Amino acid sequence: MGVRPRRDSTKTQVTMNILFIMCDQLRADYLSCFGHPYLDTPHIDALASRGVRFPNAFCQAPLCGPSRASFYTGRYVASHGVMANEDPLKLGELTLGDYLGDAGMEAVVVGKSEGHFNAQATSRFNVPPGSAQEQRLSNNGFLPYELFAGLYPDPILPADLGYSDYLRSHGFGGDNPWETWANSAIDNDGKIVSGWQMRNAALAARVPEEHSETAFTTDRALDFIDGLSVADKWCLHLSYIKPHWPYLAPAPYHDCFGPEQVMSAVRCDSEKHDPHPVYQAFMSQDYSENFSRDEVRQTVIPTYMGLIQQLDNHIGRVLAKLDEKGLRENTLVVLTSDHGDYLGDHWLGEKDLHHDPSIRIPLIISDPSDAANSTRGSISDALVEAIDLVPTLTEYAGAKICSERLEGRSLTPLMQGRLPSGSWRDYIISEIDYSDRGPRTLLNLHPYDCRARVIRTRQWKYVLHERFRPQLYNLLDDPNEFNDLGDDPNCAEIRADLHEALFTWHRKLKSRTEAQADRLLTMGPERDEADFGILIGHW
Repeated sequence: MGVRPRRDSTKTQVTMNILFIMCDQLRADYLSCFGHPYLDTPHIDALASRGVRFPNAFCQAPLCGPSRASFYTGRYVASHGVMANEDPLKLGELTLGDYLGDAGMEAVVVGKSEGHFNAQATSRFNVPPGSAQEQRLSNNGFLPYELFAGLYPDPILPADLGYSDYLRSHGFGGDNPWETWANSAIDNDGKIVSGWQMRNAALAARVPEEHSETAFTTDRALDFIDGLSVADKWCLHLSYIKPHWPYLAPAPYHDCFGPEQVMSAVRCDSEKHDPHPVYQAFMSQDYSENFSRDEVRQTVIPTYMGLIQQLDNHIGRVLAKLDEKGLRENTLVVLTSDHGDYLGDHWLGEKDLHHDPSIRIPLIISDPSDAANSTRGSISDALVEAIDLVPTLTEYAGAKICSERLEGRSLTPLMQGRLPSGSWRDYIISEIDYSDRGPRTLLNLHPYDCRARVIRTRQWKYVLHERFRPQLYNLLDDPNEFNDLGDDPNCAEIRADLHEALFTWHRKLKSRTEAQADRLLTMGPERDEADFGILIGHW
């Protein structure tokens, strides 16, 4: 697509740029720098050694679309309104791309944006079809350099998919080359089998590694970086689809790990005894019942690990390119994920619910500025939310933080060692919507009742469900979240306190987004009668 960043010719100093790397469905504990005993991710570990690692980072929703909308707007799900993957952002929402644009920086995406087009709304405002404005609105505020979501079954295969054209140009043909090559394997009988079936996860994808999804996405990012100069001011959102399912890896990554390197599932039999109705409904889903079997975990998880190993190697290529171009020392690098993956923990597959394997995310930020020298290679135990990235990156780019809209907090003080961890944040919020998931049918719920809000402190996690009792976990005594205290009479006061805290959070959401709220701080509580000539209540 050939999008190039904006240039600011008025500035002579070296500009500061942003590389924002996001993996999809990557668990925080599946990186060696976060403690995995078998995975070795040296390039990501090296990034952590040059920056700050945040082990207590959480997403705002355990689902791609809502989570990414919070990442890109700096606002909670209840504020931006993207509840499901297919929901588009409201036209009035501002995104990271808008804030960076005010600082002369173009936000470009290579890979997955999870954006969706609201044709009816854009037509009302006469947004020109095919314009850059329409493209940004369709991709959560990013201008696409190469879009690649990585999931292209036959009914939804885009006619203009760049990856399909790429594969065909290298001799990998077919009506749907993604399905035929990237999501297919050859079994022991010589038969072509599908990556959609987890039983095939141990097989190598038909596509060679150098032409795989991760390699293609990386190559396009390198193309973008190759066209940069030190004078350019840019933000590249490098958004990988992996290790998101289908769990299928190209050789040699399909057999880098074996069943003996699969960690034991974090689950216990007591979780199945009289479980919460929503939890029980999710445990009954096919993906959960399958991931509850050791055979499935020992087949799938080694491939999940191989996909992460592949990602690390390709992220290393990107970081090496920054070094080659002389851009590393003026580029802030962020690495994170939109949510986690249960992988059989708590008798569950996929994500969707409130446990830490689902809502906890990896977060590493490497700030090249001298102000961050004191924190290099450090760990911040602060409670951090995905919405904190927009104000962080906005501040870094030199743009004004939009206080009347943004609900996150800039992480700059934590990155530069200027704020004690104890004075930061008391809790994080995550929101759940399963209106387009199977449990809705099992529970016979209206879509608006398929919601839950999670408030997590250092000691407690409280989950407020519509139509059902709450859930409660004591994370100090029960860090694995096995014992649900949601109906324990001895915890009634704690539940009431957390319920009130959740209500307080909800009351403080920022809805006055069209007006400048900070103007209220400067104008005072009353109109200036001398300026406006408006007299109210005088005798």
